[in-house]
Amino acid sequence: MTEPRIYTLSDDLQLGLALAEAADAISSARFTALDLIVTTKPDRTPVTDADQAVERAIRALLAEHRPDDGILGEEFGTAGSTARQWIIDPIDGTAGFLRGIPIWATLIALAVDGVPVLGVVSAPALGKRWWAAAGSGAWSIDTTQADVAPTRLRVSGIETLAEASISYGSLQQWDQAGHLDELVTLSRQVWRTRAYGDMWSYMLLAEGHLDVAGEFDLQPYDMAALAPIVQEAGGTFTSVDGQPGPWHGSVLATNGLLHAATLAVLNPALGSRQVSWRQN
Repeated sequence: MTEPRIYTLSDDLQLGLALAEAADAISSARFTALDLIVTTKPDRTPVTDADQAVERAIRALLAEHRPDDGILGEEFGTAGSTARQWIIDPIDGTAGFLRGIPIWATLIALAVDGVPVLGVVSAPALGKRWWAAAGSGAWSIDTTQADVAPTRLRVSGIETLAEASISYGSLQQWDQAGHLDELVTLSRQVWRTRAYGDMWSYMLLAEGHLDVAGEFDLQPYDMAALAPIVQEAGGTFTSVDGQPGPWHGSVLATNGLLHAATLAVLNPALGSRQVSWRQN
């Protein structure tokens, strides 16, 4: 009987980066294509032939290289039920992709027992790729340059909301989640507010250019790859009400120094729970 192979996190990261290379080749060729096929899913969100082709390619490579691992993908659902699960968003930012806006990326994560331990975010139209593995730091590279050394990422050292630059995603999402008033309150306490798109807010935060980013109406595949990158860059990644991980439908990412203060503004009813979170 053949013993199952044990993969190191370094092995998994190298595979994740190879999956990103394969995804970029497909998505880049279809970006701004005049024959792009766009349909509407049951949840009324758009999907393109590029989304589906990227996810099929990633699933095929995982079947070859990690046949015993599970997969959760945006377009084709869940396969397998192991403790190791690859979580895939083939094109995060499809709405922008189909309109020719370059802020989109393939998101690739590996979760072990429900905890994302590896994340790769590849944005070929921006010429950037970011990645992280637990305990190994967060990194980025300019994919338009050959033989360029990766840059290690570090969140900002901003310590007060009055100095903070934040990105909030979509006003409609905050409104529909019943948190628009809290967002407005937060906006009055910070230095600068912007709504950068999709994964880019969190990569800017990991690079130290933003201090707080958050949004609602998200699925695990929208967030799983982002969490290790933010955390390995020194930041904190929870839901808007402070729950860890990408499983709760929303995200609040900060440089860590501002997390408790931001949670307090966005969840005024939490009271003493804020103190408990901070101490943990």
